[in-house]
Amino acid sequence: MLKLFLWLKYVRRRRIILLSVVAVAMSVSLLIAVASLFTGFIAAFERSAVEAIGDIIIRAPEGLMIEKYPAFIDRLEHSEVVEAATASLSAQGLLHIRAGNVRPVAIWGIEPQRRERVVGLKRNLIRQGKRAGEPSFAVAEAPGATGGFVGIGVLTKPDEQTDQYDQEAVCKEMMDKPVSLTTGTMELSADGQRNARRAAIPFRIADIMFTGVYQFDSSFVCLPIETLQKALYKNEKGPVATIINVKLRPGVTAEFAAGQIRELWRVFATQELNWGPMAIDLTNIKTAREMQKIYVAEFEKQKYVLEVIFSVISFSVVVLVFCIFHMMVRLKQKDIAILKSCGAANSSVIGLFLAFGISVGVAGSGLGAVFGYVITRNINEIEAWIRIVSGLKLWRSSVYMFSRIPNQVDWNSALLFGTLAMAAAAVGALVPALAAARTRPVEVLRHE
Repeated sequence: MLKLFLWLKYVRRRRIILLSVVAVAMSVSLLIAVASLFTGFIAAFERSAVEAIGDIIIRAPEGLMIEKYPAFIDRLEHSEVVEAATASLSAQGLLHIRAGNVRPVAIWGIEPQRRERVVGLKRNLIRQGKRAGEPSFAVAEAPGATGGFVGIGVLTKPDEQTDQYDQEAVCKEMMDKPVSLTTGTMELSADGQRNARRAAIPFRIADIMFTGVYQFDSSFVCLPIETLQKALYKNEKGPVATIINVKLRPGVTAEFAAGQIRELWRVFATQELNWGPMAIDLTNIKTAREMQKIYVAEFEKQKYVLEVIFSVISFSVVVLVFCIFHMMVRLKQKDIAILKSCGAANSSVIGLFLAFGISVGVAGSGLGAVFGYVITRNINEIEAWIRIVSGLKLWRSSVYMFSRIPNQVDWNSALLFGTLAMAAAAVGALVPALAAARTRPVEVLRHE
């Protein structure tokens, strides 16, 4: 009971204890915010790949095409691991928007209805995303005309200050407008030489894509796969593709499914396409996360480096708690002597100060977790406020890929840092607690 009385007395009268609580809270909140922002960025980066290309991608070797792909997609969708699949044809080109406005773009020939089943294409379309029905290349103002989807960043630039696109203005100006795409391919001549062949594809903008990922919004144009094939590979008799995008059934892991798909591809390429073992082995079959692992590994390294740096800075919490508790022990020699003269063992005195230190850690960790949550969840508003006050734009989609800062709290890191903060506070109180336990009541009370 006496120990509890002293504990409450120190808490009420020693406002300097609040300094250690605030220090712990600041350290915990800072570490939680940093870990959450990096974890959210990595998760958004991986998720953007899945949403753009599907769970697994099958890419033909350089110089080869995937023929008879409808038959292979049918086999995939009848397997136990694949929910849906679609084909894509990729190329590079120049988009002629108007006189003097030409943009380099990446071209995808796609099947809009099938792609909707695989990656949810419709949610990225500004006009059709608000309408019922499946996505389509149909142009309302020009029935029968070839339609295409163009990334919003290809047609306009985001506001320098807000980093936001004026969707209403660009839709009003460019929707249904005629544009022209210039692309090309290499084809074999009769004498075996590879010659470049240019192709021009006029089309109308059936819809504008906005994914929130700068890389896609600023460079991609989508056309019907048949239109792109006709322009690039008009000598091909049947449908061809360069990529097969795959969506897996719920509960199926991508690593397991990749093995099953490789076996299906080996059988199909051997029996239907007459490909040799080398061409089959060169076919790139990877999960979306595997394709991003090099970049993710670098992001994680940066995350760990920052966490280590901030952890070293946060070590000052241990020093601060040590100084505060050492001062308390020196100033409260009389209380400790009375406590020991009443029969308290050394372990009880140590327990008093350790419990005091742990309580500081608990209070600081709880407060830090609240601050870290508020900062992380409102990071976009904080960034906007900094921009308004100082004119400094901290986050640009052209640099960091995404139009908004990921703001999901990493609760695993929050639990880890909170636990470490409590341990650090306990360590900071340990040495003063041992010093208090060595106090001799007779020597202290003799001078009182």
